[in-house]
Amino acid sequence: MDWILKKLGRWLAWYLTKPRPPRAQAATSPHARLAGSLEPGDVLLIEGNRRVSTAIKYLTQSTWSHSALYVGDALGPPSPGKEPKVLIEADLRAGVRAVPLSRFEGLHTRICRPVGLTPEDRKKVIDFAVKSIGEAYDLKNLLDLARYLLPTPPVPARWRRRMIALGSGDPTRAICSTMIAEAFGLVRYPILPTYTPPRPGAPDQEAQEELLQIRHHSLYVPRDFDIAPYFAIVKPTIAHGFDYRKLHWEEVKAEVAAQATTQ
Repeated sequence: MDWILKKLGRWLAWYLTKPRPPRAQAATSPHARLAGSLEPGDVLLIEGNRRVSTAIKYLTQSTWSHSALYVGDALGPPSPGKEPKVLIEADLRAGVRAVPLSRFEGLHTRICRPVGLTPEDRKKVIDFAVKSIGEAYDLKNLLDLARYLLPTPPVPARWRRRMIALGSGDPTRAICSTMIAEAFGLVRYPILPTYTPPRPGAPDQEAQEELLQIRHHSLYVPRDFDIAPYFAIVKPTIAHGFDYRKLHWEEVKAEVAAQATTQ
């Protein structure tokens, strides 16, 4: 019975991770600018194009269905003729793996940068991700997988986030941002912590301080890094200087060409 569940689970994972036909749209940032803007420790959010991506975006009410951690040259130089693997992601079928940036070329992306993260803690975060490479997920939890078969499951808005967090099976860990959240939790860097307000009338100063509680890493989804108050959003198109007056608009070119032909 166990082998049947695993076989069905692998088939479901294959089906859910199969890319949909490409849409006619341009990526948020040109690939070269995206590559030049990333720094080690950045979280890259991706608007995926797989079957499972639609369900995740619907349940989390977000553009983002996937996330990866940028580790720079932490994995060393690539093999001859190969691209450098600079991102670490959790994949439903392959488990935790390192991939090149070109894997997400042509897709909408967003860079989320942890503000004030010390070099020592940044190294710990990256080291944790590197050590996680090779971890595989047990896909025999069919209920955990089957919830993503419906692109827009009929779930009330207030329960959609709970549907993502339902259960603690490995498929949920692979689909959510568990690995990245766990890495930042290791150094107690906040993402979306639970806020405990100070007690009114507390006699001592320590009790009056704001208290933050680290949420469990299994509850994080890609959207959380986008709205986290401790991560800066980096936009490659303006990060290195932007002058709107230097943009070349198509209608202006057409007007110039028309004027040239009439003269």
